[in-house]
Amino acid sequence: MTQHNFFHFHIIQVAKQELARECDYFLEASNQKRYKELLSDSEGYYVPNVTDELSSKKVLTSEFVPGVPIDKVAVLSQETRNYVGCKLLELTIKELFVFRFMQTDPNWSNFLYDDSEKQFNLIDFGAAREFPKKFVDDYLRMVVACANRDRAGVLEMSRRLGFLTGEEPEVMLDAHVEAAFIVGVPFATPGGHDFRANNITHSVSNLGATMLKYRLTPPPDEVYSLHRKLSGAFLACIKIGAVVPCREMLFKVYEQYDFSDDHSEVLSNTG
Repeated sequence: MTQHNFFHFHIIQVAKQELARECDYFLEASNQKRYKELLSDSEGYYVPNVTDELSSKKVLTSEFVPGVPIDKVAVLSQETRNYVGCKLLELTIKELFVFRFMQTDPNWSNFLYDDSEKQFNLIDFGAAREFPKKFVDDYLRMVVACANRDRAGVLEMSRRLGFLTGEEPEVMLDAHVEAAFIVGVPFATPGGHDFRANNITHSVSNLGATMLKYRLTPPPDEVYSLHRKLSGAFLACIKIGAVVPCREMLFKVYEQYDFSDDHSEVLSNTG
């Protein structure tokens, strides 16, 4: 098996495991109840109740909730679109860096916006998963390094997380860091980031061929579903043309974050 075939095989294996979890409605019901508890004190979000007596391993019965998928918000006012973008990014950041428990399916129909209540009604928790504390510690440092265009920090965290082995050629390191900086653009400057005016998706795709050619190890298993959710959140904000103060939201969490070790100060520049 060639190296590239191995990477593809690994992706398929991870996807099969995640799909199996999504088909277990006992697990989904448990995830939904857990989300309802986690978000009980968070304004602007609602998780419907599960009807246990009408649910089973193959059937999930839940409270009906109103709302339109995120993409339909694109026809509403700029103020509403900004609010929806802020709440979506706030939820995504909180899921990963506060709860360490994330609903990783970015399907826009899973986030139903009820304009009359200014509220997200959240559904479909089959793809929810936990993330280890150490992974989240280093991933937060990675995001901050991307936001600060800190090449050394990106490379260090990439090795610690398992994106890199430390043996990659310079051309791979350059492409990897450039892609990281592009993904970090929404968090790079204070004030509102205009997602429609700064579409980052095309820039990243151009670096993909180089990274695939020189990659020596598959990314850590955690990032397949995580990056699916993060890219979905960014694409939703692009679709609705939201302006979101991403940097302020990130550093609000970062400055209050309780790291497991004593290395948090190395990336603490919020400049």
